[in-house]
This record gives sequence, C-alpha cells and structure tokens, in this order.
Amino acid sequence: MESFFELLEAHDSARCLFLSDRSSGLRALAVLDDLTLGPAVGGTRTRAYASLTSAFEDAAALARAMTIKCALGGLDAGGAKIVVIDHPGMAGTNRPRAFARLGQLIDELGGLVRTAGDLGTTAEDVAIMGRYSTRVHVDEADLSAATGRSVLGGVAACAALKGRDVAGLRVLVQGCGSIGSAVARALTAADVEVWVTDIDTARAETLATELGARVVAVEDSLVSPCDVLSPCAVGGAITNDVAAAIQAWAVCGAANNILADRASERRLMARDILFVPDVIASAGAVVDGVSRQVMGVRDAGERLARVDALGTIAREVLEESGKTGTPPTAVAHARAWARIHAKRDQIARRA
Repeated sequence: MESFFELLEAHDSARCLFLSDRSSGLRALAVLDDLTLGPAVGGTRTRAYASLTSAFEDAAALARAMTIKCALGGLDAGGAKIVVIDHPGMAGTNRPRAFARLGQLIDELGGLVRTAGDLGTTAEDVAIMGRYSTRVHVDEADLSAATGRSVLGGVAACAALKGRDVAGLRVLVQGCGSIGSAVARALTAADVEVWVTDIDTARAETLATELGARVVAVEDSLVSPCDVLSPCAVGGAITNDVAAAIQAWAVCGAANNILADRASERRLMARDILFVPDVIASAGAVVDGVSRQVMGVRDAGERLARVDALGTIAREVLEESGKTGTPPTAVAHARAWARIHAKRDQIARRA
C-alpha cells in the first residue's frame, strides 16, 4: 500500500479512484490530475494491462496531458483519465453491464469527472455509459472533427514558419481510426496532399478511396519522404531512432504522448524538425467539448474560434522554442502551468 501512495505522489496526481463492480467484472481507475481550474475531464480508455501499476501510470500520464490541454486552451477544467482494465471476466454480456455500472459510478461523482470515448472503448460502450450519466459525451463525431481542425491549425503554424502555405503540402497521417480519419478529412479540405497508413490495410484503403489519398505501407510510414508526419494512432511513435530517420520537416499529430521520451524531441530539434506538442495539436476535442459541456458555450462559431486559437498557440510556442532553444513541449507546459499557478495564487488570496 505504501508503494502505491508513493507512486501517486511521484506522478503528482490529485486523486486516484478505484472503480469496481464484481458482478460485471468492471475494474477501472480514474486518475484526476488537477482540479485547480475546474472539474476533471478526459476520455475512457479500455485495454489489457500487465499490472495495476502500469494501468495507473498510463492513466496518470494521459491525465497530466489533459491538464495541460485544458490550461493552454483557456478552459475552466483540469485533466482526468479513466482506464478500464480489459480482462476475461469482463467479456461477453458482462461488458455492457460493466460500462453501465461505470456510467453510474461517474454520475455518482456529481460532475467532478466528465468523460468521453478513447482507444479501446467502442461507440457502443460510450452510449451505454451515457444512458446512466449526462457527464459522458456520446457524440464522438463532433469531437473528432474538432481534433482534425486543431491538427490542421498546427500544420498551418509549421507551414507559416517555413514561409509556405498549407495547400500542396504532403502530410502523412498514421492511423485511420475516428481521429486519424477526421485529421485526414480536415487536411484534404485544405488542399493538402494526404497520405494515409494503418495496420488495418482495408481501413486505410477505404479512407484513401474516400479522399483520393495515397496509401503508404505501415513499415515505411514513419520514414516516408513527406513534409509533415502526423501520428494519429497510439502514443510513443516518435522514438529517438525514428526521430533520427524521419524525412519530414515537421511532426504534428493527434496521438496522445507522441514522443517516446525527451531524447526524441531533442533529436528532432537537432535536425531542425518542427514539433507541435500533441497537447496543442490534439486539444481540439477537449476545447470543443469542455466549452460546451462545462463552460456552457452554445454558439458553435465561438467554440470553433476557441479551437482555431490553438493554431496561434502552436505558432507562438514554436517561435519561442526557436528563439530560446527550449524544447516546444517544455515551452507549452510552462505556459500551461503559469495559468494554473496564477489561479492557485488567486484562490490563496481569497482564503
């Protein structure tokens, strides 16, 4: 028990909730990273984990990224992540019951946590959760579209720093799920030459046919010659070795935690490859969703303006990184924490 508390403190997470239901096999963790700016928001991920520690570490890292996204996006919210541990006891008819119970547990938290879908959690899973809690965002299409828009803004920021237009750029989108497809559609609408790749070849070919895009083999995708590489699948795609081999002059994608480690970002910088931190590029969904659900912004135009502002933030972060030699991720995090600490100071003065 002591070691788990030490783990929680090491990640500087505000809270970790264990969510369990024996009858359905539900085993989940909800990590609430920071509540300074408002309620904690973040998706629900479902996957098998080697251990409880690995499940927590995944949730903690993703929740921290959400805190940064919310702070950068000017949102009145902090970061959270729910991870559902996929195991044999939750298979078959138990799965719908497990997500129903998860929806009930989220509702019992009274708005402290708001969630949506994420990797491994199906649209049906989310819909079931949404039957039991209004704190579950069930419309994934609009969130995906908002993310596509924020990635496009990041690509535009990179192009501007190179003195180029977005139109005509060659952008390789890695991953053709709901998010990657939305990114590819947004880029295509902006007259970008889109290349797509996915471990599910049929899915990549279907998207390519829809958009008139080119399909790239998975084994060649990260090192294919293109202008911008856009990882939109699982995290950790840019390792130090990949950073040394890619032929793009910019990296901007929607995957969470794109970089495998800090060394990868330093390698990109050493090669003069622009990197838009994913806490900016992939923040469109949270900006749109939180603006609507938590902050009550009903006007679609105002929400889109908030999403588009992420492109400006991306350019400012890249410009500061270029001037100071500070990695873009560090610049983005410093900017986010400045807002959080200012809010904490404000709260302290009121006490």
